[in-house]
Amino acid sequence: MLHIYILLPFLAALLIGFAAKKVDRIHTGWFVLPVPAVLFILFISKLPTLAEGKIVQSIANWIPSLDIQLSFYLDGLSMLFSLLITGIGSLVVLYSIFYLSKKEQLVHFYVYLLLFMGSMLGVVLSDNVFVLYTFWEFTSISSFLLIGFWFYRERSTYGAQKSMLVTVFGGLAMLGALILLSITAETNSIREMIANRSDIIESDLFIPILILLLIGAFTKSAQFPFHSWLPDAMEAPTPVSAYLHSATMVKAGIYLVARFSLIFSGTDVFFIIVSGVGLITLCLGSILASRQTDLKGILAYSTISQLGMIMTMLGFGTGIATLAAIFHIFNHATFKGSLFMIAGIVDHETGTRDIRRLGGLYTFMPISATLAFFGAFSMAGVPLPIFNGFLSKEMFFDSSLKLEQTSGFAGTFAEWIPWLAVIGSIFTFVYSMYLVFGTFTGKAKLDQLEKKPHEAPIGMLISPIILIGFVVLIGLLPNLINESLLAPAVGSVTGDFALTHLAFWHGFDNTPLHMSLIVVVIGTILVLTLKRWQPIYNRVPGKFSTDRIYQSIVNGLLSFSSKFTKFYMTGSLRLYTSIILVFLVLATSIFIYVTDGFKIAFDDLAPVTWPEVLVGFVMAVAAIATIWMTQRIAAIIVIGVVGYGLSLLFVFFRAPDLALTQLIVETITVALFLLCFAHLPKLKKSDKKPSEKLVDFVIAASTGALLTIVAISAHSSKYFDSISKYFVDNSYKLGGGDNIVNVILVDFRGLDTLFEIAVLGLAALGIYAMIKYRDKGDMNH
Repeated sequence: MLHIYILLPFLAALLIGFAAKKVDRIHTGWFVLPVPAVLFILFISKLPTLAEGKIVQSIANWIPSLDIQLSFYLDGLSMLFSLLITGIGSLVVLYSIFYLSKKEQLVHFYVYLLLFMGSMLGVVLSDNVFVLYTFWEFTSISSFLLIGFWFYRERSTYGAQKSMLVTVFGGLAMLGALILLSITAETNSIREMIANRSDIIESDLFIPILILLLIGAFTKSAQFPFHSWLPDAMEAPTPVSAYLHSATMVKAGIYLVARFSLIFSGTDVFFIIVSGVGLITLCLGSILASRQTDLKGILAYSTISQLGMIMTMLGFGTGIATLAAIFHIFNHATFKGSLFMIAGIVDHETGTRDIRRLGGLYTFMPISATLAFFGAFSMAGVPLPIFNGFLSKEMFFDSSLKLEQTSGFAGTFAEWIPWLAVIGSIFTFVYSMYLVFGTFTGKAKLDQLEKKPHEAPIGMLISPIILIGFVVLIGLLPNLINESLLAPAVGSVTGDFALTHLAFWHGFDNTPLHMSLIVVVIGTILVLTLKRWQPIYNRVPGKFSTDRIYQSIVNGLLSFSSKFTKFYMTGSLRLYTSIILVFLVLATSIFIYVTDGFKIAFDDLAPVTWPEVLVGFVMAVAAIATIWMTQRIAAIIVIGVVGYGLSLLFVFFRAPDLALTQLIVETITVALFLLCFAHLPKLKKSDKKPSEKLVDFVIAASTGALLTIVAISAHSSKYFDSISKYFVDNSYKLGGGDNIVNVILVDFRGLDTLFEIAVLGLAALGIYAMIKYRDKGDMNH
């Protein structure tokens, strides 16, 4: 069943183009909307099963020999993310129908969106780590396409490339961790790895596994120092930002840490790294958000800070911290998704996202302004019962006060966490108020706007209204989703399916409330004096910007690769051939030496007769003779002697099929040489220096010697049982043919043969196209 859920978006992506062409008057989004909506309903229907403490699973074989199965399971954690992926996905598709013009390449947009949706579902539902990794990289590719949707804009392609480089780098690190995990736990199943937790923790590979896995999570969830790709990804269309960067893609790293918490949580190194990086990200992201002037830029850095807060709580590893993290994942998706949509509405209706040109829009856009107030106040954690963000933020403060680390560096670090949490939250309050008041209050600057502002059409408002509805509803009735959604998710992360009652009011004698009041008071002062502090904001982080580090690394790699390429790409065919042969000889020789692979065995050899010796001698003489040939036609004929001599040897050794194949190939080769005769360079006496001739001789001799050694070793060394007996026994039985070679090529290796033919066909088409272009004088195009 779960296989179908994951497959549905991919099938829809395949078919959506045909449906859109049939009815071009209807916006393509209307054909896409049923996909996430139906999936959302199907996942909702599984909630009663999870509430009973059960899971839903589906298994199908993929590569059994490598223990790789398409095994998927739905538990509390994956249910939470699946509902966000499909629920927010439905609202984003609905929003995009009214946001994107029909003049855009809508089929491309929705295909990319559906591919991303299916990939995210694959990530959160996978049990096999290598299947998870496959879908993980699919999310990087599909998000690259979505971010770069407006490919004709330089900033869009830059943001797409940057996100791809950073997240794929993290994905490769994560792959290393997953390989080490599978070796250590002797399984590819996440659930079985969790069951073998003690073996992993006691392993010498524990630290490398943890670090590599966290690099993958940190890059995907834009944690310090990998956070700089997220603001550049804001060049994507607003529906993409609302979907990828508030509820789905950036939460993939959060999901990864949460999913593997049962293995790593409870260790000091996990607590220090995860909570430490999370706190740095929280504080840095919130400070940087306060200096932005683009609405989506503010929201981008605010997302970074909010993800840092969630990551910090997952690092705590306690039950209350995990509940707060899970709760905030849900809350963040509601208020941040709505704020991204409001930012898109402002841009759509005014023509700008520059907050310096905005202000006073409440008069013109009262509904959007009201929605923005609720979203921003919830993000700021204002202590009122109608904001769900306050509940999870107060739980964050509470969990920071109840950490169990009491000794060593971990204990010292734990004592500072409440202070850092307050600092980060103060600036969260600052950028939240800056966002909403700077946009909707004050004096309107109509002369600086490209359009006269007006309220958005109702179609664009439906999605943010629904999300803000959840902000208020969950703020007032947090236990509405507690038992059915939050508790099972927490149980999946901690292993303890316990229900904790959620409440807004805990009395005045409540330290987390005091911390929230401190945030509001100091944050209000900083908002009112924002212009005075602006120069300080603008100096952070200065020359230590991670974006500068990224640029220096990328530019350095480009410069190095350019210089290195120019070093060996000289246009000399001799140099290219020499480099290839030298590398082949060195790499193969080292491998043979290290593995003690050279052996000589004289048993099971066919007898060699004088005719075979004579043919071999003629071939050797012909091959050597080509060195001194000065006539092109003579060189072609002598080379042909070598090929036809090989065909004769195949006949002597009773391999008629190979002999016939060699004859055909050699005849075609000679014919092609003759066809190209007029274009071949004239042969002349070599004018190379003696040193160059010596180098050529050494390369040629060593290559020939290596191939001789490999041939002898291949015959003399048998590391595996020969598969020839299998072909002999089954060629007729399974392939229905008496000719074993033909059955191997057509049946046993049918796909290999098919792809070889396809490659030859593509090469032929390429050659044909170049010839046609050359005849028309269009080679430069």
